[in-house]
Amino acid sequence: MEAVAGAIAGPGRRRTAQSAAGVATAVVPAACDCDGRRADERGLRAVAVTANAFRPVGAARRPYLIVNPRSGGGKASRFRIADRARELGAQVLLLDPSRPQDLAAVARRAVDDGADLLGVAGGDGTQALGAGVAAMSGLPFLVVPAGTRNHFAMDLGLDREDPSAALEALTDGVELRVDLGFAGERVFVNNVSFGAYAALVQDPAYRDDKIGTVVRILPEFLARHEGPELVVRAGLLTVDRPDAVLVSNNPYRVDDPAGLGRRAQLDSGLLGVLAARAETPAETAARLRSGQAHGMTNLATSEEVVVDAEVPVVPVGLDGEAVTLPTPVRCRISPGALRVRVPRHRPGGADAGRPPDRGAIRRVASAFGRAVHGRHPG
Repeated sequence: MEAVAGAIAGPGRRRTAQSAAGVATAVVPAACDCDGRRADERGLRAVAVTANAFRPVGAARRPYLIVNPRSGGGKASRFRIADRARELGAQVLLLDPSRPQDLAAVARRAVDDGADLLGVAGGDGTQALGAGVAAMSGLPFLVVPAGTRNHFAMDLGLDREDPSAALEALTDGVELRVDLGFAGERVFVNNVSFGAYAALVQDPAYRDDKIGTVVRILPEFLARHEGPELVVRAGLLTVDRPDAVLVSNNPYRVDDPAGLGRRAQLDSGLLGVLAARAETPAETAARLRSGQAHGMTNLATSEEVVVDAEVPVVPVGLDGEAVTLPTPVRCRISPGALRVRVPRHRPGGADAGRPPDRGAIRRVASAFGRAVHGRHPG
């Protein structure tokens, strides 16, 4: 797999981006400082927020925390999240696994009852629901990484090994603003995926073994793919019939084209777009002979990204949750929409400079290659 468009151009400049079906031109605005680091007032590095300072804040007076006990195999219970939050003055709602509840409705009721901070202890999909309500209400949002992967918390510099540490933000925190992604009316804090990527999210094993599931399922899926043909439009760029599409809230690092690791920023105001197509060996050879990159489009844009298909609804992976959305799915980014409250002391960017797992990327690239040749014999 190979990144096609370098993604970020200067103001008013045009960059050419080659789609899986040919060459198109896209206008891509300049991003913020992309080194992914900024120091707060205590000198801590923040991995993914560069355009805004960390503002010291006082303790929340009426914080409200929603705890999902099922996330992360019961991580919230193991770390006594509910008890510790109550000790710090928060009102806590412990979701009952036997009685499904509308989390967004619960959060809205908490706002109506006077909460001055909303928090969620759970995985990324649960975080997105709470973040949407917090952003609409103008309240700060507390992320407690009690899920399995917690990519949003990782890019905020939070301690995923000890989710209870995030509760320190209730009494000793700083505040920052980050972007939010929207797929239609649904909020996403990480990404929204289509085609093969969405099929991976549907697999039960995906939560516990993301890389292994990709390597195991991708070749088989692409070899027998019978799903709707997708079309992706972003400004002047059109990508026809991609097999897999990933639209992210801020682009993934340029050395991580598969979207397996970190984002350099959470406040660039840009959507990342990855669109992959399994081409025939003949198509691949022709593109290589002409000096063209092949197989994957990789760009960043502040414009709306539209994913369409000739069917009324498509399966989608929304922050790791399997859902369906009506077509066309219009993805956009809302810059600085979310106020996030984080602890003053946190791991920050301890491994921000570490490149993505090269072995994992090679395994995914190899799986993609097997899929290409398995789908197009000869």
